[in-house]
Amino acid sequence: MNARTAILERDVTPDGGDYEVVRRAIEKISLDYRDQPSLEDLASEVGDTPTGLQKLFTRWAGLSPKAFLQAVTLDHARRLLDQGMPILDAAYEVGMSGPGRLHDLFVTHEGMSPGHYKTRGQGLTIRWGQHISPFGIALVMVTDKGLCGLAFSDAGGEQAAFADMSSRWPNARYVEDMAATQPYAARIFDPSRWRAEEPLRVVLIGSDFQLRVWDALLRIPMGHACTYSAIAERIGSPSASRAVGAAVGANPISFVVPCHRALGKSGALTGYHWGLTRKRAILGWEAGRVTGA
Repeated sequence: MNARTAILERDVTPDGGDYEVVRRAIEKISLDYRDQPSLEDLASEVGDTPTGLQKLFTRWAGLSPKAFLQAVTLDHARRLLDQGMPILDAAYEVGMSGPGRLHDLFVTHEGMSPGHYKTRGQGLTIRWGQHISPFGIALVMVTDKGLCGLAFSDAGGEQAAFADMSSRWPNARYVEDMAATQPYAARIFDPSRWRAEEPLRVVLIGSDFQLRVWDALLRIPMGHACTYSAIAERIGSPSASRAVGAAVGANPISFVVPCHRALGKSGALTGYHWGLTRKRAILGWEAGRVTGA
């Protein structure tokens, strides 16, 4: 066991060890949601008892497997749209001062200089570390200005996640430094630390168009969703839905910049760079926090 692996195994959030079991349950829900799988079906799928899975899942997500199923199926996404969620302006008016708005609670962001983007990170030092999170292994990347990257992987996929992220800024200098990234990982996944008086500093590295899209994502309240076309309208490019979709997919700071809250035109939970099952997991986790607020 190398030093990094040893640190990773010690760096466990209370929910960290549960994700693999929960992931398999969510995958079953995602594939068979039309059949409304029972708790017994889910428990059999993951090799647990119904009571054990109920307790584990509820502790992890903040709501039961049945409630989670209701929260993240396509029908739920369509209900959000029917309630007006395609209109991003309406989303601005919902929960603006309440506990559900991630952006107001703890994120302050700025764009990296255009020079760093154009030179693909030349002259930039990025420190990185792998940490256990509620959604698998989180790759956290930071600069001296703040968080610049957050990606996810399952066990065995850590190297691929790092290769994916580092290819975005290939000329940057990368330094493995879990001491620098651990404080960010601890705050990102701890809702009790999402507060305006202690904001999380985020630096966005992208084109001007991408920055406008990512800023719009930050303004979608937790527990809500909007479509690519609504985002395009909001940033003043109503005909650029496809380009918005590409920018959403290129978002380098998953979860914090909530690209998982973007939906297709029909309300479908469209693809997610780090896996559609993980997207459903994040939406369900957030639904539990909003329900419990």
